Amino acid sequence: MSDIISAISTALGVGGVAIIRVSGKGSINLATKMFKPLKKIEKFEPNVMYAGEIDGGDFKDFGMCVAFYAPHSFTGEDTIEFHCHGGLAITQGILRKTFSLGARPATNGEFTKRAFINGKLSLSSCEGLIDMINSESRAEVKAGYYLYREKLCKKILALQESLTNSLAEIDASIDYPEEGLEEVATEKVFLAVDRTIAELNSLVGLYKSGRKILTGIKAALVGKPNTGKSSLLNALLAYDKAIVTSVAGTTRDIVEGQIEIKGAKFNLLDTAGIRDSLDEVEKIGIERTKRAVEESDLVIFVMDGSLPLTPEDKEILASVKDKPLIRVCNKSDIGVILEKDNYDILLSAKNGEIEKLKDLMFSIGVGTELSSDADYLTEERHFDAINRALKSINNAKANQGAPLDLIAYDIKECWDILGEITGETASESIIDEIFKKFCVGK
Repeated sequence: MSDIISAISTALGVGGVAIIRVSGKGSINLATKMFKPLKKIEKFEPNVMYAGEIDGGDFKDFGMCVAFYAPHSFTGEDTIEFHCHGGLAITQGILRKTFSLGARPATNGEFTKRAFINGKLSLSSCEGLIDMINSESRAEVKAGYYLYREKLCKKILALQESLTNSLAEIDASIDYPEEGLEEVATEKVFLAVDRTIAELNSLVGLYKSGRKILTGIKAALVGKPNTGKSSLLNALLAYDKAIVTSVAGTTRDIVEGQIEIKGAKFNLLDTAGIRDSLDEVEKIGIERTKRAVEESDLVIFVMDGSLPLTPEDKEILASVKDKPLIRVCNKSDIGVILEKDNYDILLSAKNGEIEKLKDLMFSIGVGTELSSDADYLTEERHFDAINRALKSINNAKANQGAPLDLIAYDIKECWDILGEITGETASESIIDEIFKKFCVGK
């Protein structure tokens, strides 16, 4: 199998520019066979963009070519990029030409996987990269960038270094018992154990907010029929997503939409109005509404402010248990009869008065603990590994007073589990599963 891989690294379709990336030993030589610069050169200078003619087999395109030499490239290997005009025929033709010259098609994420194998990126950094590519909000981009720039990796490596030093202290006390090192070693080891427990607990505490960033906050709009839930959804989305009529029960199923508030993603669910109904279709919609409320992170209870609070409203409110709640008094443009104690915010969805609601949704649904500049734990794989590492290091703490060689077993187990995050001790199956998430060309 060829060591040279090639793929289109930009999205397929018509566009101004497309990039074909080639990596591996021999890629520079391949480029000399299919690229003719405007001015004759002896050798591609690294990181210099050359203008010239790109050979696409049975056609030529005018574009650019840049070379990155190992180890100073993304993959850590010699790499070439052809920047051509966008379009299926042009990009596919240039890609086929690289194949004819000895390259093979890259698999999903193979460029990034080579960067990992060649020590350019940790496994957690690779996961941050795919999170950034798949981001749908600014908060997701920032969380992915935290991983990509090796911030989590550096924390894990620092913990591993401390654990390595502890293991060395234990080995020295066992190998040289006559030196009387055991008491000093025990003190140093358990100081390190305590620091490790504190740091790992701190990382675990970042997971809840981190998952909100990655998956978004589920916000369900609930209330009795004809209170303006669909109008409110449309106002939040700034376009007409849900059908709005004066007929109660118009919304029969859950209507979804997505917005971004202060960098955080909110998944909005406009639900069927909750009421007793003999209509079979409407009853199904109401049951789905109840499930949506159970699965939501935030409930927005919408009331018709032009009417007094009804037993139906009170019944629905009572059914929303243990969920962050915003009580919205809607239809303020008609006139408000509802007492102030019965709502948190007054607005008119019809007139688009929703900025204060967005602020309230962020502060209640996300919380003040979510900082756009903070580092959050977002990956379930990392969360699981840290919890298992915590279990091991807590075992070491619980066994204080036992022989140090037994303590060393738990410390080493903690070290190995932390290595799964950086990739140092990750299994081949875990690595393969991560790179399946990538597109071809990255």
